[in-house]
Amino acid sequence: MTTTNNDISAGVVHDVPEDLRQTLEAFAEALAVWEDLTPLARNEWICWTISVKQPATRREHVERVRTELKEGMRRPCCWYGCIHRTDKAVSPSVHYVLNKRAKKSV
Repeated sequence: MTTTNNDISAGVVHDVPEDLRQTLEAFAEALAVWEDLTPLARNEWICWTISVKQPATRREHVERVRTELKEGMRRPCCWYGCIHRTDKAVSPSVHYVLNKRAKKSV
């Protein structure tokens, strides 16, 4: 997976969702940084954006992608990583975070 419609590059697992696509298309500076990222880094941003539950939080994440790319960030801060990848095992630290989250939601 390297590109999606309109030639915006995707991640290694995830395609660019429409809301993020629209934001990137509207801000050329963010799009230029996006295209300079590795597919794995783009994947992390996409997964970080789509993994939230609330629509308001999703909008905040999309906006943060734009602003943080502009600020020079190459990956989402404090993100434990995409759990959707099948090309590598989930790390022990990710297992810890996911187990901790599961216990909170019970």
